[in-house]
Amino acid sequence: MPALAAGVETSPEPVDDATLVEVFSRLRAADPEPRSELEYLNPYTLLVAVVLSAQATDKSVNLATAPLFAIADTPQKMLDLGEERVRHFIRTIGLFNTKAKNVIALSRILLERHDGAVPCDAEALEVLPGVGTKTASVVLNVAFGVPRIAVDTHIFRVSNRIPLVSAATTDKVQAGLEARVPEPFRLNAHHWLILHGRYTCKARRPDCPRCSIADLCRYPSKTTALTPISSRD
Repeated sequence: MPALAAGVETSPEPVDDATLVEVFSRLRAADPEPRSELEYLNPYTLLVAVVLSAQATDKSVNLATAPLFAIADTPQKMLDLGEERVRHFIRTIGLFNTKAKNVIALSRILLERHDGAVPCDAEALEVLPGVGTKTASVVLNVAFGVPRIAVDTHIFRVSNRIPLVSAATTDKVQAGLEARVPEPFRLNAHHWLILHGRYTCKARRPDCPRCSIADLCRYPSKTTALTPISSRD
């Protein structure tokens, strides 16, 4: 997918290195072993799930892939299933026609070029249909333990808000994070930031009052706790 680019609210300089370490220390303390919310069985089904998750929620993907992966958890089984049946399984996901074509095409390439295995190489992954930098980074991180920080809309927002790295595109944010985040945090940084953005540092109204790093964050538009309205008001 093309890199996201967006206007970013004017913000202070990124936090210093000591503060950055404290940010990740607190995120790790709250969730020592974060996991992807996409459900998968092996590197191949992870790859398919991430391809399907573009412009879709993890929940919607999981609902569609549970029955699909039950009968097609390898490239050969997916090809045997065929594009029309794949399309039927994923019809509730946005862009399902294109995604079904990509799943069949990437499965064929994996069989022809990689003996049916998912390559542990960014360049080999990024030439697969439907796979870009973000998808390749997620697969490398989750399936193979490579310390890549895939930047989606949540991580893009969180990084620019705190800010950890201020940049106008996801590619630049990823490069900045991978350069800045210390090695002990790098493997799980993707999960901590995406979950923080999904459940706390939300787009429309970040939940600053219950945020564990609110005192470290320099976001100028922090929210405050809502005041209950009494029946007499």
